[in-house]
Amino acid sequence: MLFFKSFPNAVRLSAVLALLLFRSPDTSGQTAAASSTNPAQWAAEMRAFARQDSLAPPPKRPILFYGSSSLRKWTTLQQDFPGLPVLNRGFGGSRFPDALYFFDPVVLGYEPRQVVIYEGDNDIGAGASAQEVYASFLEFERRMRQHKPLRRVPLVFLAIKPSPLRWALYPKVQEANRLIRTYIEAHPQYLRFVDTVTPLLGPGGKPRPELYESDSLHLNSAGYKVWTQILAPYLRR
Repeated sequence: MLFFKSFPNAVRLSAVLALLLFRSPDTSGQTAAASSTNPAQWAAEMRAFARQDSLAPPPKRPILFYGSSSLRKWTTLQQDFPGLPVLNRGFGGSRFPDALYFFDPVVLGYEPRQVVIYEGDNDIGAGASAQEVYASFLEFERRMRQHKPLRRVPLVFLAIKPSPLRWALYPKVQEANRLIRTYIEAHPQYLRFVDTVTPLLGPGGKPRPELYESDSLHLNSAGYKVWTQILAPYLRR
């Protein structure tokens, strides 16, 4: 990765992606769930990021939003957080192993001032256990502290949301959130846990349908307004 530091971000991202997408995935240190993912399926989206960077340079030291489609579909991010250098790099229906696979070109490559991550939702939807999601989060945090530019960069974890479509999986979601929250609260220096769950639940303890799209999985504009209010105090200026 150091070789690419001398190039503009778009060139660096394209070059590293080319290396990543044509190599065999390295699953060492990851859980068994990692081997079931196919990072190459996100190649077009990664190339689109590089193209966006070449046409409109991203903000320097951005607040990087990284993770799955619950971030990708947050299309009002810049309007919701005016004056903040937010950069949306949510992609596809990614899982934690995908986020780990593209860690160097995306997370390390953008040199963020803060990282906001949303993963785990699709992992559990695909059969991963709460412990596997927790292990993936620990690996992600380990990689941030492994690299000097990211060592003191705050990492914000958005709690895995409940959804009507995956309501049967909610006990797993709760356990994964509990494990990650417990770890974060024991290591608060550069970590924050944001409870995006409670405001999405109604009086009966089930997801409020008016906050979700017709697929009963993703948030609609009203749902993202809820997330905006919750997250705003945690973002770094």
